[in-house]
Amino acid sequence: MTTILVVDDESTLRETLAFNLGRDDFTVVTAADGSEALAVFRSENPDLVLLDVMLPKLSGTEVCREIRKNSAVPIIMLSAKDSEIDKVVGLEIGADDYITKPYSYRELLARVRALLRRSVTVAIEDDVDLEAMTVGEVVLDPTSHVVTVAGNEIPMPLREFELLEFLMENAGRVLTRTQIFDRIWGAGYIGDSKTLDVHIKRLRSKIEPVPSQPRMLVTVRGLGYKFVAE
Repeated sequence: MTTILVVDDESTLRETLAFNLGRDDFTVVTAADGSEALAVFRSENPDLVLLDVMLPKLSGTEVCREIRKNSAVPIIMLSAKDSEIDKVVGLEIGADDYITKPYSYRELLARVRALLRRSVTVAIEDDVDLEAMTVGEVVLDPTSHVVTVAGNEIPMPLREFELLEFLMENAGRVLTRTQIFDRIWGAGYIGDSKTLDVHIKRLRSKIEPVPSQPRMLVTVRGLGYKFVAE
């Protein structure tokens, strides 16, 4: 059974969310602060994390950073903050999605299931011996889930890895924003469109020699993005 870690210092919200997820056949473990969240994460190895931003002892952003040092588990940030900068920060530190409170449980459940479906797909692909892709100095191995740039291994969470893989599969072709959202986030994605831009920015910071002047992962104005096959 799929295990979800719910982290929130508001007991009513935490318990209600845990109850609803349990009713939808998920195993739920909880934590009320950042330190406890990391301890529970390490002991329970959950399949997905629902992580509040404002937490005692250790903030949600710090928890996310710590998890991302060793794990690509899907993370959805939950926050009462609705500004664009807060969403961008949440995504830039490694979160896969960001939901603003108050939210509908139906919307949250849809995003949880979408992320878990993507994780299962990657797990299935990992059991198949797929050939590594090489474009310029970037090498992506779908089987081992490893990316190297100029021979150096670059850690990547699930969303970034999938996005880079999709772009490299279509090297030299323009991929529209709609095509990318449908493939990586699922058709009918209802989250913030800035999510894609932030993930592109993170990818550039990892694979481009000069991220502010991209030569591999380029923007095609008015359409989308293209991975340039040098």
